[in-house]
Amino acid sequence: MTDFFKSSNFKIALLKFCLFFVGILAADQAIKAVFLDGFHFEGEFISLILTFNKGVAFSMFAFLGENLKFIQIVIILGLLTYLFYEKKLFLNHAVEFGILAGAGFSNIIDRFIHGGVVDYVFWHKWFEFAVFNFADVMIDFAVVTLIIRMMFDKNLKGKK
Repeated sequence: MTDFFKSSNFKIALLKFCLFFVGILAADQAIKAVFLDGFHFEGEFISLILTFNKGVAFSMFAFLGENLKFIQIVIILGLLTYLFYEKKLFLNHAVEFGILAGAGFSNIIDRFIHGGVVDYVFWHKWFEFAVFNFADVMIDFAVVTLIIRMMFDKNLKGKK
């Protein structure tokens, strides 16, 4: 097992993971700082407004209150532990997992510092959609990319 962690493939994957983790986390926190400093915009379709989400998507699980952030930490640490054992999965998808973890931790940081996730993009033309942020978009992007790449990899293996 120690040979795996010394391999150049693992080191490259870990570097990719760390770069995307830090990059997404830093970018998300920087964008949120702009809104925390008072920026807002009212548009016909989209408004950029500051709000604090006490739950997760569409404010679900808000009833968990302060416990939600600790549950989310356990979930992310569980995912990272799983990746520790599923080495091939980590090697093949280090970028996606770096994006996912960076975005997830950025939202958790908000819960500790601001009491809720800092959200700011509000679609309101024809219907009112949930307010969301850059980290939310990156989480969706990482999950969709993971699914597509895994399906594509499975299709390639099936044709061989």
